[in-house]
Amino acid sequence: MLNYILKRLVLTIPTLLGAAVVIFFALRVVPGDIVEVKLRGDGAQVSEEILDRERARLGLDRPLHEQFGSWMAGMARLDLGRSMWTERPVTEEIADRLNLSLHVAVLALIIGLIIALPVGALSALYPNSGFDYFIRIGAMTGLAVPSFWIGMLIILALLHWFNWLPSPAFVPFWVDPVACLTTLIWPALAVGFRFSAVVARMLRSTMIEVLREDYVRTARAKGTRETRVVTKHAMRNAMLPTITVIGIEFAFLISGLIVTEQVFNLHGLGKLFIEAASHNDFILLQGMVMVIAVMMVLINLVVDLLYCVLNPRIRYQ
Repeated sequence: MLNYILKRLVLTIPTLLGAAVVIFFALRVVPGDIVEVKLRGDGAQVSEEILDRERARLGLDRPLHEQFGSWMAGMARLDLGRSMWTERPVTEEIADRLNLSLHVAVLALIIGLIIALPVGALSALYPNSGFDYFIRIGAMTGLAVPSFWIGMLIILALLHWFNWLPSPAFVPFWVDPVACLTTLIWPALAVGFRFSAVVARMLRSTMIEVLREDYVRTARAKGTRETRVVTKHAMRNAMLPTITVIGIEFAFLISGLIVTEQVFNLHGLGKLFIEAASHNDFILLQGMVMVIAVMMVLINLVVDLLYCVLNPRIRYQ
């Protein structure tokens, strides 16, 4: 098991290195000059000498390979540079917003799993029943309807029936759980509905296939209780592809809350993406994208380790 974990950790190094190369050079291709936007954005008359001096201060006058080397050396020290617009460290800018986005993503994950796992399993146990058709219609609705539109419906419903809107002020869960849930439960419901639809459909399809396997029929023929057959034999094996979907969707939850955060007026990572792009601040953008890439790699690593827990044959192979 330890060798398997070490191999997976080693494989993350070239993945992150490749992601860093793509992120750095792709953002340099984007047209626009942050120095001109910053100093001449309001129509100010600024000489080329001042622009060149500012570029030198920011290190933009150096060759790209030197800039890339400095950025990689900074990442090794957990230093992603300074925002070209706010002049604050990029790590501080991201830390201020990432906490909120993680709260929403984790809460949406919990809500989605609470809905999807029992619903998907029951739908597979009673295929083509009235309950199954109802769940399939609900899942298709969740896949077809955008999360931000569900969020808008939630806001309109809260205004119409309760004449109340959730506060955009964010309070961490460990500081005040009630205030945190009052603010974030609604965007988490909007995002978690689609998440539950994806997971429920995957679990239903894989569990139907597993229930038709010979070892499940053998377990039933031996007189094993149906609950044990479902939970130990069917559910455990059906969770392997389902965990893959859960990991991918959770990774996209963290980076895909841009519109939902705008709907609920939350100052999370999504809103910071928009602000950085509007100001052409590629130092901040590349730091944010790199943080998302690291989180996706870590989530995939956790998914690989969960495979070993559910199926020990993987670690031996």
